[in-house]
Amino acid sequence: MFKSIKLYTEMTLDLQHLFLELIDYGYTRHEQVAQESDFSHRGGIIDIFPFAFELPIRIELEDNKISSIKTFNPPSGEVLWEHRIVIVLPFKRPRPFKTSTFSEEFPLSNFIDLEIGDFVVHNQYGIGRFLGMQKLKVRDSHKDHLVIEYDRQEKLYVPVEEMHLVQKYIAFHIRRPRLYRLGSKEWQRTKNRARKGIQKLAWELLSLQAMRLSAQGFVYAKDTDWQKEFEATFPYHETPDQIKATQEVKKDMESGRPMDRLLCGDVGYGKTEVAMRASFKAVMDNKQVAYLVPTTILAEQHCQNFNLRLKDFPICLEMLCRFRTLSEQKKIVDGLSRGTVDIVIGTHRLLSKDIVFKDLGLVIIDEEQRFGVKAKEKLKQLRLTTDVLTLTATPIPRTLYLSLMGSKELSLINTPPQNRLPVKTVVVEYDEDLIRQAIIRETDRRGQVFFLHNRIQDNEKIKDKLTKILPAKTRLAIAHGQMPPKLLEKVMSDFLKGQIDCLVCTMIIESGIDIPNVNTIIVNNAHQFGLSDLHQLRGRVGRFDRPAYAYFMIPKNEVLEKEARKRLNAIQENSYLGAGFNIAMEDLEIRGAGNLLGTQQHGFIAAVGFDLYCRLLKEAINTFKKIGAYNA
Repeated sequence: MFKSIKLYTEMTLDLQHLFLELIDYGYTRHEQVAQESDFSHRGGIIDIFPFAFELPIRIELEDNKISSIKTFNPPSGEVLWEHRIVIVLPFKRPRPFKTSTFSEEFPLSNFIDLEIGDFVVHNQYGIGRFLGMQKLKVRDSHKDHLVIEYDRQEKLYVPVEEMHLVQKYIAFHIRRPRLYRLGSKEWQRTKNRARKGIQKLAWELLSLQAMRLSAQGFVYAKDTDWQKEFEATFPYHETPDQIKATQEVKKDMESGRPMDRLLCGDVGYGKTEVAMRASFKAVMDNKQVAYLVPTTILAEQHCQNFNLRLKDFPICLEMLCRFRTLSEQKKIVDGLSRGTVDIVIGTHRLLSKDIVFKDLGLVIIDEEQRFGVKAKEKLKQLRLTTDVLTLTATPIPRTLYLSLMGSKELSLINTPPQNRLPVKTVVVEYDEDLIRQAIIRETDRRGQVFFLHNRIQDNEKIKDKLTKILPAKTRLAIAHGQMPPKLLEKVMSDFLKGQIDCLVCTMIIESGIDIPNVNTIIVNNAHQFGLSDLHQLRGRVGRFDRPAYAYFMIPKNEVLEKEARKRLNAIQENSYLGAGFNIAMEDLEIRGAGNLLGTQQHGFIAAVGFDLYCRLLKEAINTFKKIGAYNA
């Protein structure tokens, strides 16, 4: 039997029994919880920091009945999100999902957050609808059961001891899943088809890793004194996750096999610094670095940031994109082939046929999913012989991360930078008075503003409207992707220098733009954007230690579609630091999963649900390793 403590709202607790069980599981009672394995009890509150959780949970009681379960931040006591059901695992011993006996019955997620009416997946019976909890008489006592409705209104009663077999149904589409019949063999056939497809993916992942392990790559030397000097120029305190990710990247580079690592972190969490340190390390061993980004504006900004950090070191940095004239591009291409250019930052232009490196050692790819099919094919070839570090701000849910461990090289940055504050998020009808107040408040504290309107043909009109309602001293400008390169470069340069107060722009600013002085963003017609886009846009502000604001504006007196309302509610509710992971699940279209899994796997995810898919993938990877078909 799978050993765990299940806690759920409306559950009546025997406190003495719970505390004895926690102690038996290896937990220790304290005044306050600070680390995994701690628990505390104060009046009607029980705090537990369960094994394998990133943060502790707070259980609130009313007459020994659980009224709520919430994840909270220990230093501040701030409540982050609520849960319906939590699974607490024993605390050493090895995690069940890391053992060779892992099976689909072991949960990858410790939370089962169900609302009445949610579609759920029971591993053994398939997709049904959750109807709530019900007490049933079992022998001489009444026990709680989850009630799940299946096709033809058949009902399955799942005892709480087996609730780890049930998870919320999540897929990459919003279509209503079909319910299965209890007792039919169709669910087993569906699951077996998915299992075979997932096993094929697991084999491909392990085979690719085996090829990389057997291939001979360049062995980088240990860090130089200059490396330490360069890293000391970082103007902020590194977060623990940044330090860990940097160590993992350096270990790969020093290993003698081609690196292919994915670095995943929420917007503004410091992935670029890890990439900078890897770049510097490569150059210290006389290797060239190619830094590939999706937009010219991002290339320009990275170039400025690199130049600022490299000014005291004899390293040649160039930028290759449409901001450069043909003669300038020719000179840079020649420098790459002769080895006089050490680091080049650019767009897909870097993958053109005329680009030849004298000694390319490291390729950094920012948001690979933003590049086309041809570019991705070229990148696949590079991966066989060159160290590759891919950065993505699309969060990978913990379940997928755990299922892929052991088959891919993954680094996560989950901790926000020091002094980072959550962005205050407001969804509101279009209001010129509010817009005026928001912009004046920001400029009065010498800050800057993004006003995003994603229709190029209307941007002049928007600028004129703003000019009429703002003080005459307010400096406005326009930026979009169809502007002449030199003009766009000048506008962005002026904005970076603080010579423009409010930039009327399109989605051109979405990826990676990092201007600490911009701490207000106003997004017009926010209902037309996807949830991930809204989260990315909000991430353009709040990069400093002052309060930041995101206003998502919708048209007045317009009835929004149901899905648009859901997206706007989700972006407002998920405004805390690190919310990207929740948003990725809410959005139902985890863009990073396409890179990791391939689009052909989406059908299997839809068939069995995301959580069971991850369990089957983890099971397949462990099985192949157990039978000796693959050895890392």
